[in-house]
Amino acid sequence: MAKYCKVITTVTALQYSAMSAAQDIPEAPISSPDASHYAFANYLGSGIYRTSGQSAAVANIPISFAIDQAEDHLVKLRLPISLGFFDYSFNDLPGGQLPKSVGTITFTPGVEYHWFVDERLTLESYLDMGYGYNFSNESNVGIMSFGISSLYQIDIPTYSPTWVNRLYFAGYRSSLNDSAESYSVLQSGLDFGLGTSWLWEDIEVEPRLFFAGRWFFDNLTFVNPVGADVVTNHTYEVGATLKFSKPIGYDVFGWDGLKIDRLGVSYQVGGGLQVWRLIFEFPL
Repeated sequence: MAKYCKVITTVTALQYSAMSAAQDIPEAPISSPDASHYAFANYLGSGIYRTSGQSAAVANIPISFAIDQAEDHLVKLRLPISLGFFDYSFNDLPGGQLPKSVGTITFTPGVEYHWFVDERLTLESYLDMGYGYNFSNESNVGIMSFGISSLYQIDIPTYSPTWVNRLYFAGYRSSLNDSAESYSVLQSGLDFGLGTSWLWEDIEVEPRLFFAGRWFFDNLTFVNPVGADVVTNHTYEVGATLKFSKPIGYDVFGWDGLKIDRLGVSYQVGGGLQVWRLIFEFPL
């Protein structure tokens, strides 16, 4: 049984409702509602989420192990972790400023199944059940998420486009006031090459573009502590990546978990939400 472990650390900035406690704003009392969108960190995606309020940072660490694989299927054990940091934005990165403390943490283990229907079509499904903790008000959340996806390789060899469709659900229940919230989303996007590539040492580098739309069946609310909340039921995204013919990065005692498959950036907008994402893997 072939096994592997891959970790990609993505430093991001997300405007989550749980991360609305700025240094100049008093910590929310325990009796106040627990705005726990940090529970969705692994599913909303990495990036700089900005509204008319403040921003905060999240480091997503998507750890996974292959526990079974064959010619027609692959089964993974998912162990993703997200760390949230108050009052930290993308502007702090160029100066090398590091977060002072961890504000939130989530751990959502699960199982992911890939069915290789044929050489072009792959169907995927997953089920996660996990836990999150908000250090600012000492509350915790139980998290559940599941989803299905299809990835289709379109027969245009020059541009090798991949059409991706995903339908998934995520929800949480908090220990603070027993509050709960959920959202479900349909995502569709296309990732394609530009018909060119070049060699960097012994690695082929291919520039690729992608675009995607996300439509939320339930309005997704980002709580803003200094203004009106931001409510969105859709987002649209465009981006560009460099795809490497083999992972680049560093080996740690023979372990390649710190290597990346892609490097890119994207911009996402919708319903008053603006997102800049740093990309280190397949973007859709």
